[in-house]
Amino acid sequence: MAMSDSYGAPPALDFDALYREQWRPMLRIAVGLLDETHLAEDVVQDAFAALYRRAGSLRDSGAAIGYLRACVVNGTRTALRRKIMARNRLRPADTTDDAAADESVLLTAEHDLVRAALDKLPDRQREVLTLRFVAELPDDEIATATGLSEGGVRSASSRGLAALRTLLGGQL
Repeated sequence: MAMSDSYGAPPALDFDALYREQWRPMLRIAVGLLDETHLAEDVVQDAFAALYRRAGSLRDSGAAIGYLRACVVNGTRTALRRKIMARNRLRPADTTDDAAADESVLLTAEHDLVRAALDKLPDRQREVLTLRFVAELPDDEIATATGLSEGGVRSASSRGLAALRTLLGGQL
């Protein structure tokens, strides 16, 4: 718990230090959930902007990281909903994918297999597995970020891993 000054106010949030320390971990979570770096960067930036707006109302500056994680998870949910809506509304005549020149360097065949399998999982399972294995968060922090109970986190993780084993069927 954070110490208070003599007036009972919480210590000021060192936003710049928090940004430097947490940008990459938050980006890893977002990229893990979205698999699109440009969208993930937008989600993380929005999360930091939301934290900046609320920094004065945080009772405990230690809660900032949990708040950021929850914002990132919620932001990725919103981004995924927007992508789905856009896909459903916009049907381009040419559906060929124009891959970036360095895509083959950045994405391996194994990554593609795992990403495809993760995309087939329900949202909660995908979120829990990403937070567990990409962000390396413990169950209690995953629960806070996703709004699930710790038992729900363990259940979603177990079901997600079982589904991945079935989907990948020894391909890795």
